[in-house]
Amino acid sequence: MSTQATPRPTVVVVSGNPREGSRTLGAARQVAAAIAAHVDGQVAAPIDLAAFADEILTADHPRADAARTALAGADVAVVATPVYKASYTGLLKAFLDLYGPDGLAGVVVVPLVVSGTPAHALVGEVHLRPVLVELGAVAPTRSLSITEADLSDLSPVVDAWLARGGEALRRSLGAARDTRPSGVEAHELAAAAR
Repeated sequence: MSTQATPRPTVVVVSGNPREGSRTLGAARQVAAAIAAHVDGQVAAPIDLAAFADEILTADHPRADAARTALAGADVAVVATPVYKASYTGLLKAFLDLYGPDGLAGVVVVPLVVSGTPAHALVGEVHLRPVLVELGAVAPTRSLSITEADLSDLSPVVDAWLARGGEALRRSLGAARDTRPSGVEAHELAAAAR
């Protein structure tokens, strides 16, 4: 009787910054690397929405569909946005609107907000987290809010966040993986969400 090892969890980054290769994307990649190390996972190719922003609102959006599938198939997703008008970006909203009900079912998400001031610390909790949960994602920790001043050295902020929420993240990941649809069922759910 053969025993198959459970594959390492996949951590995916989605950056909703409208500038390609942004500091938001860079911060999200660092956060994803720390999370992957914490859960013994692996980081997948990042999804930079700015790279295909021109097609998200069009009738035919193959790159956005590929990104949607990658995000829905992730074990953990770092969904990152800068603060725009005291909320997350319209680009991120337009992308998330491509999902149907439960389009992110079973994905453990970490909302990441980059702002110019600590006054926007609740943007992730008040605006982004509810949308992700509405799509079926599991958000076991508080959002991670960082300021532009933190960007020069994210380690202390990310380490402190993981110290508070890392165990909840790990437990939720295990529970989500146990109840997640199989590959065929996940593909069928993603197709139905279109």
